Amino acid sequence: MNLIDWDHPQPHVWHMTVGHEAIDVMGHANNVEYLRWLEHVAWDHSNHLGLDWAAYRQLDRAMVARRTELEYLAPAFEGDALAIGTWIVANDGRVSITRHYQVARPADGRTLLRGSTQWVCVAVSSGKLQRMPPEFVQGYRVTAPLP
Repeated sequence: MNLIDWDHPQPHVWHMTVGHEAIDVMGHANNVEYLRWLEHVAWDHSNHLGLDWAAYRQLDRAMVARRTELEYLAPAFEGDALAIGTWIVANDGRVSITRHYQVARPADGRTLLRGSTQWVCVAVSSGKLQRMPPEFVQGYRVTAPLP
């Protein structure tokens, strides 16, 4: 049974289980692990959209994080099965997109974290800010518009 009340409809979801290596001295998942998980779900979504590393290299463009905000709401523990959802909530059609994230524990439906990242387009070859190619404008289209 899926008890998750997603913040937006139709998330791209990556499922994972919290491993021992994610646990810190407080006995729960370390805050840096959440950031790692968000990067993973973003890449998983990009790959699903056909915008994998090979496409990035071919286009000489990549999306890199400019700003990330995280709101930790509840801890995750070793062995917890988690569902991590992401949506693209903004795409300016020029240089930036914004993703929202939600980390939830399906067993009890609890949302453990909400976050967002502004991603900007850079040239792979130089790391300098560049306009998004049409493949990014189309591929990273908004999946959950903000009100």
